[in-house]
Amino acid sequence: MTEHIEWPTKTRDLHNHHFDSTVWDDLSFRDDDIVIATYAKAGTTWMQQIIGQLLFDGDPEIEVAEMSPWIDLRVPPREVKLPAVEAQAHRRFLKTHLPVDALRFSPTAKYLAICRDGRDVVWSLYNHHAGANQKWYDALNNTPGLIGPPIEPPPDDIREYWHDWFARDGFPFWSFWENIRSWWEIRDLPNVKLLHFTNLKRDLAGEIRGIAEFLEIPIDESHWDAILQHCSFAWMKDNAARCVAAGGAFWDAGAQTFINKGVNGRWSDTLTAEESAEYEKRAAAELGSRCAHWLATGEGLD
Repeated sequence: MTEHIEWPTKTRDLHNHHFDSTVWDDLSFRDDDIVIATYAKAGTTWMQQIIGQLLFDGDPEIEVAEMSPWIDLRVPPREVKLPAVEAQAHRRFLKTHLPVDALRFSPTAKYLAICRDGRDVVWSLYNHHAGANQKWYDALNNTPGLIGPPIEPPPDDIREYWHDWFARDGFPFWSFWENIRSWWEIRDLPNVKLLHFTNLKRDLAGEIRGIAEFLEIPIDESHWDAILQHCSFAWMKDNAARCVAAGGAFWDAGAQTFINKGVNGRWSDTLTAEESAEYEKRAAAELGSRCAHWLATGEGLD
């Protein structure tokens, strides 16, 4: 007898300058859909590139940002986005930054939730936000349907940015703790795989093979070297326009601003020991000690 599984259900919607979670309500799922789920700046684009390379046998010409849309992003509007997604003939790999309870969940889709230490997230997020140009602000703040306040430019001081994000749980974006906690809580479902940015850095080849196995994508070994090369951070940095939405048009310095350093621990030169300890204490309180340890290190999931 098959064990009964209690699948997650959507209990709320989230709206802000980026989000319109209701778009998921109108998506027609396919049985083989792949959903990449992250808080943000935790390896989302890297995961899109990995899946694209696995599906297309190491093809260097594919443009994953166009092939793998962010469903809950308000732009483009649903009447443009959803027909384009429905028209895709390849196996779809979709992107979300929503917590589980704001997402319509499919028992047949495969979910890859990739996470990263919150301190590393903020340092990457600041680079993303500080480098954005007026086109970015116009798209987010002037597209009809905005619910809530617009997003404003960040402060010049990354310490101030950190303290705002930490004290107001993800400001000016969205809650960090509820996102991580929601995916951690469903990690044992058969169609969910948790991944960690640090482990991609440690063993990219091993992680890619594990992802392929989970997604049931056979690897043509004659293309393996190309797959691995095109998933390296160095290759993605050099070919950033293929990996980033609109070729990086929302950053004056181009797509390489979006794919910045891919380095962990940059916060250690700025945060004091007391500030770092405060973050670790909060992580344990919000997530539990086991999840907090995994989030900080990539270790202890099994």
